[in-house]
Amino acid sequence: MKSPARRTSYGAEGAPYAHPSPTTTLRRARSAPCLFLVPAAVLFLLFFALPIGYAVWLSFRKVRVSGLGLGSGAREEVWAGLENYTGALSDSELLSGALRVLGYGCIVVPVMLGLALLFALMLDSERVRLAPFTRLAIFLPYAVPGVVAALLWGFLYLPDVSPFFYVLDGLGLPQPDLLDGGPLYLALSNIAVWGGTGFNMIVIYTALRAIPAEVYEAAKLDGATPLQIALRIKIPMVAPSLVLTFFFSIIATLQVFNEPTTLKPLTNSVATTWSPLMKVYQDAFGKGDIHSAAAQATLIALATLVLSFGFLRAANRRTKQEAAR
Repeated sequence: MKSPARRTSYGAEGAPYAHPSPTTTLRRARSAPCLFLVPAAVLFLLFFALPIGYAVWLSFRKVRVSGLGLGSGAREEVWAGLENYTGALSDSELLSGALRVLGYGCIVVPVMLGLALLFALMLDSERVRLAPFTRLAIFLPYAVPGVVAALLWGFLYLPDVSPFFYVLDGLGLPQPDLLDGGPLYLALSNIAVWGGTGFNMIVIYTALRAIPAEVYEAAKLDGATPLQIALRIKIPMVAPSLVLTFFFSIIATLQVFNEPTTLKPLTNSVATTWSPLMKVYQDAFGKGDIHSAAAQATLIALATLVLSFGFLRAANRRTKQEAAR
């Protein structure tokens, strides 16, 4: 079978030139997306993959001092094997920080996702008024940087400058110290909930708007109330969005750093090692032990990865079981 002949066209000066063959055109079309991905791939390699690899490499190294003393001896970097990892796993401060973050997450994640789901259902209601303004008002705290939000709430927690404590004092009510002891967890959780509810609400609300209107009309014809529609139709159909927001919330909780670090100068209840990431920062830049800090950071990343993908696998397995029914 003969291959199709190339068309011959003529330029402005009458010089003939041949159009590219279909094979060449197809090859160019396939390579075009790869060319657009090259800048993103280069940035990912330089600013994400290489720093992670370098941190992992540092976690297997340590500094050995030889000579008369620690201050005047020669320092050289040597292979440490798993020594930094065993030291991190047996570090009581790191384990205590992990327990504090666990308690913090038990407050933040359920409250934040519960409020996000409630607000999304209310905004999706037919009786809601000023929906655009309300949606913007709920989402706006997410646009505030975490450090600014922590400073804002931190000064609102201080009795000397907070208007809330001024009102309580005028009413003769007790003024609790929200930055001391047990209330500290509530104070930190409030900052995270205030800033993260809007983002999760938008994700869930977008999923609700994608549900066909015919589903609601059929439920109304069957005599379903708005509450029954919300519980039996809306929430089950936005379950993937709930899984996604829960996944993001777990990652954000395990990596909490801004809120306790920003509140630390305002109270003595927040230690420099309150969260695992604060412990990593303190060891790397406070003590100068970057190798132990790299091992701790690697362990935190592995724990985040295992918990996140473990939750995703459990959620996918449950979804498949429900679909099989």
